[in-house]
Amino acid sequence: MNYSSEVENMCVVKKGANHGPAPIPEEAKWVKVKEIKDISGLTHGVGWCAPQQGACKLTLNIKDGIIEEALIETLGCSGMTHSAAMASEILVGKTILEALNTDLVCDAINTAMRELFLQIVYGRSQSAFSENGLPVGAGLEDLGKGHRSQVGTCYSTKLKGPRYLELSEGYITKIGLDKNNEIIGYEFVNLGKMMENIKKGIEPLEAIQKASGKYGRMEDAVKTIDPREE
Repeated sequence: MNYSSEVENMCVVKKGANHGPAPIPEEAKWVKVKEIKDISGLTHGVGWCAPQQGACKLTLNIKDGIIEEALIETLGCSGMTHSAAMASEILVGKTILEALNTDLVCDAINTAMRELFLQIVYGRSQSAFSENGLPVGAGLEDLGKGHRSQVGTCYSTKLKGPRYLELSEGYITKIGLDKNNEIIGYEFVNLGKMMENIKKGIEPLEAIQKASGKYGRMEDAVKTIDPREE
């Protein structure tokens, strides 16, 4: 190591205070993190691209500094969606520092990785107070039955009002209106359940019916409309 002449000519003053890093909560333990391998936890990061035309929710399950599980959910951009496929192959097996310095192709996924890194190294993980953390596979639980992301898609204009297109229950097929033309309920198809039914050999029409449901006061609706056509 090279030192400037100014530093070389200084006398030595002993450093007194040396308390080490502050402990952070990790999987129900307080850990003084000094190296990447000291970090464990499951948490999420949300990112966006420079033109803000799309977003990514990234979920990583990290054990001893290594990414053991990754869930990449994207919306709003076809390029980002395909980048998620590459990120799912790139991320697992890397340390979180390697992942932070890896080009994950898409701005939004890179930003989500940065935000997640900040959370986990400062002890803000979802599993901070969960004894032994969450098992590998916990990321799938966020998706629920059918392993589909929970998506909310609604559209509205001043002239014609709102249209519910997809909500957490599934793909909206009809919305119910009262006498004032206000939405009081909707019917939906859970696409994940529908596809599971079809894979089991159930005829498509029956599979749709088995995966269908309704929410709200559809029985009281004066009128129902297809939100995509009417």
